[in-house]
Parts: sequence; C-alpha cells; structure tokens
Amino acid sequence: MTHPIDDIPRDLARRFAGRDIISPREFEKEEILFLLDTAKRFEHFREPILAGRILAALFFEPSTRTRLSFESAMQRLGGRVLGFAEKGVSSVAKGESLRDTIRVVEAYCDAIVIRHPLEGAARVAAEATDRPVINGGDGANQHPTQTLLDLYTIREEKGRLDDLRIGFLGDLKYGRAVHSLVETLAHFRVEITLISPESLRLPDQLKEQLVQQKISFREETEILPAARDLDILYTTRIQKERFPDPLDYERVKSVYQVDRSLIGEVGEELTIMHPLPRVTEINPNLDDYPRAAYFRQAANGVTVRKALLALVLGGIE
Repeated sequence: MTHPIDDIPRDLARRFAGRDIISPREFEKEEILFLLDTAKRFEHFREPILAGRILAALFFEPSTRTRLSFESAMQRLGGRVLGFAEKGVSSVAKGESLRDTIRVVEAYCDAIVIRHPLEGAARVAAEATDRPVINGGDGANQHPTQTLLDLYTIREEKGRLDDLRIGFLGDLKYGRAVHSLVETLAHFRVEITLISPESLRLPDQLKEQLVQQKISFREETEILPAARDLDILYTTRIQKERFPDPLDYERVKSVYQVDRSLIGEVGEELTIMHPLPRVTEINPNLDDYPRAAYFRQAANGVTVRKALLALVLGGIE
C-alpha cells in the first residue's frame, strides 16, 4: 500500500527544509499549491515522523487557535513543544531584548514559532538565529500560516481557488489575516470586495499592490449590496487591541453583524469564513448554517501546520 507521503515531490519538499516562514509574499504560486496539496495528505496523518524534534512556541501575544494548533500538529507528528503563552512569563519582562531571547531559545529547540505585537518581530527573530522561524502573527503585519489554512479552507469549501468573488468584511486596516490573504490571492483569478467603515479601510499600500497585480477590487461600506454578488464573505473582528485611541474603537465596534437574516437576503450559496475569535460580528444563530465554515477553518489549522512543520523540520526526505 502506498504511504500517504511517499509520492510528495521531493524537489519541492527540499525547498522548505530549514526555511523561515515569515510572509506569504515569499511563496511562489507553485509553492503555495504544493503546500496545500501536501496538507491534504496530512489531514488524517498521525505518525511520529518528527520524533525527537522540539518546537519552541514563543507567544508574546494572546492566542488560542494558532498556539494550540501548532502544539497539536507537532505532538500528532511525535514531536514536543516548549515555550510560553504570554510575554509576562519570559525574561522580556525583565528587559531582555527579543534578539537575546531568540539566541537563548535556539539552544533548546529545532524550530521556533513566534507571535509578537510588533510588526517585523518575526523577521528580527529569523535574523537572530539559524533555526527556522515561523511567523505566528506580527502585529498588524503578516500571518502566513493563517493564509495557508484560509486558502486550504477555500479550496475545500469551494473546490477551487480561481474564478471566485471574495468579500472581506470588518477591520481591514489592522487585520493581519486579511493583509496576508489579500496579498496571496494575487496569484489567482479572483474579484475582491472590501467592506469596512471609512476609518478601517485596507491600507493604501496593499490597494496599490492589487492595482499593480491587476486584481479587480472595489470598496463598500454596507454589507447587503456587496454580499449579493459574493461566493465567500471573509468576516473579521474589529480589533480593540490595535486601536491607538479607545474612542475610535467605540465608534466602530458593532458596525457589522452577519446573521441568518443576511443569508435570507443573499441566498444560501454564500460561504462564511472568519479567522476567529469572534465577538459580535457573527451571530451564533449562523453556526448551524451549512456554509458557515469558520469552525472547519479553525480545525484546518492543525492539518496545514502538520504539513508545514513536517516540511520545515525535514520530516519529508
């Protein structure tokens, strides 16, 4: 019987061995598709191909899905995890620099996954060590493994990545999951709708990139007119922790809510995604809607991160 990972293309697999995973913009289209295909093979894969390997999980910012799915992925492949889940329990609280923390931790592990509130922190970590570093989210900047699991979810839910109309709703200014996914969708034939308050629009730099890459997009402020034309609505939380001024957050915190009444208006072909956690932007009455994909999306994080860890740590030789 053929082993699930036996016929993975080794030439592509070798590209990822020991590689830093900092930004999805560093992936070629061929590499993205390879990662998604490899992840599919790992969906039910639970063999100790990473036995003896240690992942350091350095989470300077709160996390549930990213941290626990990395831990689950590593342990399901026979590896182990050490680290911390908040900066107050690390020596950063004593004034240690990020670079020094990484130089210390590299002696204890084979790879590092880091989440940090400052943009560019993952790049700093990668420059401080020869161990592969995986960006688990750096401020409002990038979240590459979220992008991969989002693409995996889109393909699982819709059967394709091309010829889709995708809407992004909510915090498009600070949302790193949105930033990463919008950039990466430039590899595919998609139409993008950006739905947000004026104050939370996608940064101009990213819109300029879409123009340069000839990706069709439009900006809206209301859900209903825009959602009628969509295949996927990617909903995001208004992120209180990213706002410099609490009053600005109060003005927009409850501006959108997706619920069953919206589906009644736009039809039951609309797939709803969300990187989670949600607050009020998705009503729980939507949870039993067959095309509400957000919990399946979260579960896909383990599948995708198993594949990525196996590749980065050389488990596929």
